[in-house]
Amino acid sequence: NYRVDDKESIQKDIVRHVEYTLARTRLNFTNFHAFQATAHSLRDRLLERFNDTHTLFTDKDVRRVYYLSLEFLVGRSLRNAACNMGLQEAYTQALAEMGYSLESLYDEEKDAALGNGGLGRLAACFMDSLATQNYPAWGYGLRYTYGMFEQKIYKGEQIEVPDNWLTNGNPWEVERLDVQYHVSFYGHVEATTDHTTGTTRHEWIPGDKVIACAFDTPIPGYNTRNTLNIRLWASRPSKEFDMELFNKGDYMGAVGARQKSENLTSVLYPNDNTYSGKELRLKQQYLLVAATLQDIIRRFKKGDVPMALFHTKVTIQLNDTHPALGIPELLRILIDLEGMTFLEAWAVVSKTYNYTNHTVLPEALEKWPVPLLESLLPRHMQLIYDINLHLLREVEAKWPGDIAAMNELSIIEEGYDKRVRMAHLALFGSSYVNGVAQLHSELIKDTIFARFHAMWPDRFQNKTNGVTPRRWLAQANPLLNTLITELVGSPDWVCDFSLISGIKEFATNEDVQQKWMAVKLDNKRKLADLVYKLLGIEVDPHMMFDVHVKRIHEYKRQLLNILGVIHRFHRLSEMGDDELDHVVPRCVFFGGKAAPGYFLAKRIIKLIHNVANVVNADPRVSKYLKVVFIPNYNVRMAEVIIPASDISQHISTAGTEASGTSNMKFVMNGGLIVGTEDGANIEIVQECGEGQHFIFGLKACEVEKARCTSRTTVNPRPGDFRFGAVLASIEQGMFGPVAEFQPIINSLRGANDRYLLQADFAAFLAAMKQAETVYTNKAEWARRSILCTGSMGKFSSDNTIKQYAEEIWKVEPLGLDLASDE
Repeated sequence: NYRVDDKESIQKDIVRHVEYTLARTRLNFTNFHAFQATAHSLRDRLLERFNDTHTLFTDKDVRRVYYLSLEFLVGRSLRNAACNMGLQEAYTQALAEMGYSLESLYDEEKDAALGNGGLGRLAACFMDSLATQNYPAWGYGLRYTYGMFEQKIYKGEQIEVPDNWLTNGNPWEVERLDVQYHVSFYGHVEATTDHTTGTTRHEWIPGDKVIACAFDTPIPGYNTRNTLNIRLWASRPSKEFDMELFNKGDYMGAVGARQKSENLTSVLYPNDNTYSGKELRLKQQYLLVAATLQDIIRRFKKGDVPMALFHTKVTIQLNDTHPALGIPELLRILIDLEGMTFLEAWAVVSKTYNYTNHTVLPEALEKWPVPLLESLLPRHMQLIYDINLHLLREVEAKWPGDIAAMNELSIIEEGYDKRVRMAHLALFGSSYVNGVAQLHSELIKDTIFARFHAMWPDRFQNKTNGVTPRRWLAQANPLLNTLITELVGSPDWVCDFSLISGIKEFATNEDVQQKWMAVKLDNKRKLADLVYKLLGIEVDPHMMFDVHVKRIHEYKRQLLNILGVIHRFHRLSEMGDDELDHVVPRCVFFGGKAAPGYFLAKRIIKLIHNVANVVNADPRVSKYLKVVFIPNYNVRMAEVIIPASDISQHISTAGTEASGTSNMKFVMNGGLIVGTEDGANIEIVQECGEGQHFIFGLKACEVEKARCTSRTTVNPRPGDFRFGAVLASIEQGMFGPVAEFQPIINSLRGANDRYLLQADFAAFLAAMKQAETVYTNKAEWARRSILCTGSMGKFSSDNTIKQYAEEIWKVEPLGLDLASDE
């Protein structure tokens, strides 16, 4: 007996929440109150569906997927919930009669600050696809009070301030006061030996405890009643208030334990440049896995399956190595609490977990100091040593006496500062490990995990990332949604994205091209309006919109882009009026956050702003070149920026980007790529056809040779005169005090140029020139845009999740709609 979804019933539900949830009168509530009441009325319907979905999975006793991720970048939920539940039209009409616009209410919602970049957005897309395809699954993460940070820009510098996304509450979440678990830290381990059997039992005596409290966020599937859940843990003290200290006058001490405990889930990715920062980050990771495993085991034990068969009902996916402590934690539970032997427990653990790797950069693989783990999680460190011994025995059996193989594969990195290699722990403790693009999956087998691949080749798979077309096309680009539905002849493409190929036959249709480009121009106007509102910068929507929005990092090469902008500025400054008349006007958009402790990335942000100040202030050049940095890039911003792009830049050094997902979103929305042969760019080009995008630069197989050349070069000055001229203009102070940017200049000298900006600079400029040439041919540009969007069927996260389900998790879909039909 679901709530009725007609207009009058929806209106009654909204008014009921205005009066009884928000304590407002029906004659006195603002747009924000209307948003909250609307969200609560939708949540009511979501909870009905979630409870039935969960009951169905329990009744059918299915194997469930548990997706563990430190990030879930879900963005705003109102539009997504209304669209996925098929209620957008009903809510639009109901609210219109009450004097409110559903579209305007979307802007009242803040982004949920539960992630930073691609890792978290991927997790959110996966949960959407799991629900849409009726797979039995749960997501688990942490409920960060302040997110990572809100990015402010002051005089071109990034300033980090708390992201107070929970200030006005979160109408989508449900606090589960009945779901709380103790999580332990520190202490010591006591061993007792049974002399009759000779077995030794270990008991961890913790030195500190916190309580993990559950907050649930329902995730609706599209065109199905199935609704899944992301359960987020918030840390609370095991002892709320110390009355003894309070009575002694130590008022701060009386509440100190609460503050210390709540700090655990205050901020995503605390700065780990200090010991205390490392400890806090490790505590976060253990809190996630300890609370989650207690919850999973509680649910598992409602059935009558023995713990020895735990893996037949549970499969856990590790989204990167952040949740890898779940491996020794499950081992601890099975040995210390369930009484299994090590080998019995390991057989269960290694059949339960699977691991997704997200990097090919050795320095990006997590490693934790052994002393830190011994102090914080003493029993787990003992078990990690046991796991490592088990691993090394297998290595010895395969390669007797090969010390090099042992050193390379060992979970413990030996040396003065011994560390635990979390990727090695995750890989050895999992049934399967997968990369996230074809190139990436091959690279990890050939480089960072080459010995593991030689040892266990069948463990390695590829699962190319995908994004949900519902959020990133149907919702973010409603005008294009309407046009595609008209061309395909059905809205079914939204949940069967292979049908998008139907638009390719219209790629050369002049009438369709005009409609397609009219949609693009409308989206560009929306972005221009946003930029003016935020920054006061006027942007002509008829300019080519060149977009580079990502986390700021050296390997993503925002620096290469801004150096190219400087070169273009010099060229335009030298041109006569006749030459300028033939120039394609371009606006270059940047966006992204630098990690708080990443000094050079922050210098790059400063350089971008200083270049923008010079370029945009030039009365002659600014008609042909604008530079805009959009602060605090997040999902809300992406939903405006991505549909507006003409070209987007994905220019990481070949072999450094695991996959990327923003490239997929841009092309789905009719944008073309300027990019390197890296990550998913390669597969996008394969699907769209050679020559449709603008690909340049070194290949992954050429990178190391180029680095060797830069290391051995006698002349540290740049070889390309244009590159040298750009650096010289920075050194001459054209864009601000030289001292501010000297670290950037130094990073580009000879062997310091690790990400090969100089080597790719000429090819980058050539690719940009080629893009401009094609852009002047409007019919050709429209043809490529339509063709490439129509070629993106492979990159739906629905497709990726289906591969995970069939080839890794071994789970079957089970839908409420299907069950009711039976």
